[in-house]
Amino acid sequence: METYIAYFDESGDDGATTASCEAFILTSIYMSCGNWQKNYDLIRECRTELKSKLGFHISEELHTKHLMTNKDPYRNYGWTPDEKKEIVKTISKCIANLSIKAINVIIDKTKFVNGNYPVLENALKYNIQRIENDCEAKWNYIIITDKGRLAPMRKTARAIRAFNPIQSKYNSSYSNVPIKNMIEDILEKDSSESYFVQICDFVSYFVHLYFRTIYQKKPLPNRVQDVIDEAFVKHTMETLKPILNLEASRGHEYGLVIYPK
Repeated sequence: METYIAYFDESGDDGATTASCEAFILTSIYMSCGNWQKNYDLIRECRTELKSKLGFHISEELHTKHLMTNKDPYRNYGWTPDEKKEIVKTISKCIANLSIKAINVIIDKTKFVNGNYPVLENALKYNIQRIENDCEAKWNYIIITDKGRLAPMRKTARAIRAFNPIQSKYNSSYSNVPIKNMIEDILEKDSSESYFVQICDFVSYFVHLYFRTIYQKKPLPNRVQDVIDEAFVKHTMETLKPILNLEASRGHEYGLVIYPK
């Protein structure tokens, strides 16, 4: 059986309050081990191009929110808004050419009826369920996540190996469909040492901007508005569409999984 690698990263915080953000987005990208080296080489070529054109160091971590809001270390590059847009366009085109799929789960905190909603746990469960659906028992997979949330993620992943309730498509009944194709515990890797975790971060952040502007009808954050507009966000989502798992949520043009419903 072939093995896939899934990388996870998020945008927003996983607290149940809306104090710092109103949505939490958990993004996964996954690929067959056979495509890993090819994907890595394409990302490396992209970073080499950005180094040549704009001086973006190949080993510098891509943290998209900090890039768009002009925080360190990107402030030191002195890039203009047009140059930042060129970076985003170059990276999004690179991602669109990778042999990967991406799943985005959005937890809309404004829909909570109480303060006990398990934000991270549910986001992870819904994401893994859709990877499991996609594999159709034809391949297994291992999960690698950025540092910071390993303990609760491992606990959740272990739990759904035994108990994973899935609602019927036809009525309100549930059946237990344990996760079978995930191997090992979830593993951890610092995002600064993984291009693929950084790609997750990029996708997750633009999904966040899309959800904020299209669903919540809110303006882009002030510093982000200095660089891009809503039309640019939509264009970036269209560029990324080839790698999005549209089957993750058939009712959404980008396959975005949004809870609570």
